[in-house]
Amino acid sequence: MNAELIAVGTEILLGDIVNTDAQVISRGLSELGINVYYQTVVGDNPTRLERAIREAKDRADIIITTGGLGPTLDDLTKETLAKVFGKTMALHEPSLAHIKEFFQKIGREMTPNNEKQAWLPEGCTVFENKWGTAPGCGFEAGGKHVLMLPGPPRECTPMWEQCAKPYLYPLAGGCIVSRSVRVMGLGESAMEARLHDLMASMTNPTIAPYAKVSECFARVTAMADTEAEAEQMLTPVVQQVTDLLGADVYGIDVDSLEQVVGDTLRQRGMTLAVAESCTGGLLSKRITDLPGASDYYKGGVCSYTNEVKINLLGVQPDTLAQYGAVSAQTAEQMAAGAAQVFGTDIGVGITGVAGPDPSEGKEVGLVYISVWFQGELITRETRNSLGRDRVRNQAASNALDIIRRKLQGVL
Repeated sequence: MNAELIAVGTEILLGDIVNTDAQVISRGLSELGINVYYQTVVGDNPTRLERAIREAKDRADIIITTGGLGPTLDDLTKETLAKVFGKTMALHEPSLAHIKEFFQKIGREMTPNNEKQAWLPEGCTVFENKWGTAPGCGFEAGGKHVLMLPGPPRECTPMWEQCAKPYLYPLAGGCIVSRSVRVMGLGESAMEARLHDLMASMTNPTIAPYAKVSECFARVTAMADTEAEAEQMLTPVVQQVTDLLGADVYGIDVDSLEQVVGDTLRQRGMTLAVAESCTGGLLSKRITDLPGASDYYKGGVCSYTNEVKINLLGVQPDTLAQYGAVSAQTAEQMAAGAAQVFGTDIGVGITGVAGPDPSEGKEVGLVYISVWFQGELITRETRNSLGRDRVRNQAASNALDIIRRKLQGVL
């Protein structure tokens, strides 16, 4: 089987947004063993969209579109596909009810044009949109399979994972199961080097390394006739991967580093507080993005000035005078001060130069992270020259990783 992706939206052609949907879907299709030979981006123009669909129909078994499912006049993906494949549009009452409920929940009046989103090709499989209003759908016509997904990534990605991929499973000729081994402390190339021989020796399951901001993961995928058989194939390989990567593995099939830290703190009945300078509250945000963070997170201080470091956290003026605000010594006193002020088992201190300009004669990207863990101080110096956002994200991730390693007994 081969697939073609068609992204619909003039905003993509103009460069206003990046087509991240294509990346997510292409990776997913690869896991299913479905080839992608073409990707097309077409604006909100029915004539050009129809031409793109007809070309895809001639050369692909599966056509997947993203975007153009909204309520406005230029959202014409469904209508154009229905025309090309000879489908009649029909009102899907459950989708209309969902749209009405959505507007009631957000306290806004539903305008009549929103009903347009509930009109779908007759006889299609409807993909419920739990993350927005426009439903997706899939149908088969003339030996071709057509899937339509919404454009916004916050809607497209979960709909792809929860609705579209299961829809495509039968076309893949078996059952696909994947495990994600999450890693912090290794770069993608270093991770690949450790896994290279194992990766080269395997065809099913397969191992694929991926890089994310400040971390990596290895996806292990198996194809079998049943889910149970695929799981059985995966288990020993996942174990081999975790053995090769060792303490740098922070979890399997987990959402994030902060989730692992939070869950472990909750299980152990331990508490955490943070003091942040260059990260400006980013670590606190990542921790509190998770529901139930109040079980273990007591609070934080965004200590951008020396006065705050001294008056709230107890950093010694002599320390600042001798070593500077950006120093291991200051980070350690911030961490200890946070734990003392909030009465927690763990305190974190982060101070550094996020940029764009040097500070205290210290280069951009220099960061000190200290964790006060029940009386013990663990301090790490990091350097990153890849921009302000990367510096801040890496600092927050490193702080979480130190805590994670202490909790797991690998530091």
